Amino acid sequence: MDDNTKTRSRVVTPFGPRTTAAEVLDGVDLTGRRIIVTGGASGLGTETVRALVGAGAEVTIAIRRPAAAAGLVEEMSARSGSAHAAPLDLSDLTSVAAFVADWQGPVDAVIANAGIMAVPNRELTAQGWEAQLATNHLGHFALVTGLHDNLRAAGSARVVLVSSGAHLRAPFDFADPHFEQRAYDRWSAYGQSKTATVLFAVGVANRWADDGIVANAANPGYILTNLQRHLDDETMRAFGVLDEAGNRVPLDYYKTPEQGASTSVLLAASPLVEGVTGRYFEDNQEAEVAPVPEEAEAGVAPHALDPAAAERLWRYSEQAVAA
Repeated sequence: MDDNTKTRSRVVTPFGPRTTAAEVLDGVDLTGRRIIVTGGASGLGTETVRALVGAGAEVTIAIRRPAAAAGLVEEMSARSGSAHAAPLDLSDLTSVAAFVADWQGPVDAVIANAGIMAVPNRELTAQGWEAQLATNHLGHFALVTGLHDNLRAAGSARVVLVSSGAHLRAPFDFADPHFEQRAYDRWSAYGQSKTATVLFAVGVANRWADDGIVANAANPGYILTNLQRHLDDETMRAFGVLDEAGNRVPLDYYKTPEQGASTSVLLAASPLVEGVTGRYFEDNQEAEVAPVPEEAEAGVAPHALDPAAAERLWRYSEQAVAA
């Protein structure tokens, strides 16, 4: 974390943890805006798409199986909105390259929403990448950097990188990012991938400001979605969100998907954060820095805002996706 981060004014908005995505965009006209939402066919992604289309945006739902978005596309069409699905597998660089090659014209925002969490055993992609780092960061890095010229052509584009409070416990391990030497731990792997998303936002801020492109990271908070699909019943009960009958029961501080999507759409489309870049938001506010992240329950870790680490990660990611 540099001196500018320590001294700059923290962004404050009138919205809070229970604000919905639609409420954030109330009165905002996104007509003519072209926005990509990865993983937009379920959970937070679906509510992100609904809010953006409701405000007039043309949304591309980028997912592995476009057929899974058919119901949502039909729903948006019935509301006279514009949404369509396109194939994108973030763990496969060939798929990412094909998506980029097919995209024509400017793109006003990319919301890197797709992700996986707590994969129980170490899994590798075709490139030899650990699956969570591949999907949550490296695939999105290839996508966003591949669309750089399209983002620049928009004149004032935004990149939203969905992160997590799990980043607080896991700095990026440059010596062993894919757990080749250290023992694999699913939560360390997840947390590291979410630190990478914040550092990517810092990297975009440092490199692309003159291109009219901003980037920020969003922590949506605790929400029960398909993201928990790799967690067994014992783990879910330990978290207190599964009753003895096997029903998911959110705790009081959990959000609905509509509330969880609000910070993403704030950063993607609200005029309240125009020009803001390289920051981390939660509950629709810029988060405060947590000086002792391993003990914090909220905020952003200094290791995720470190410009030197952001530059190092950019160079590593660039080499990885070019290999």
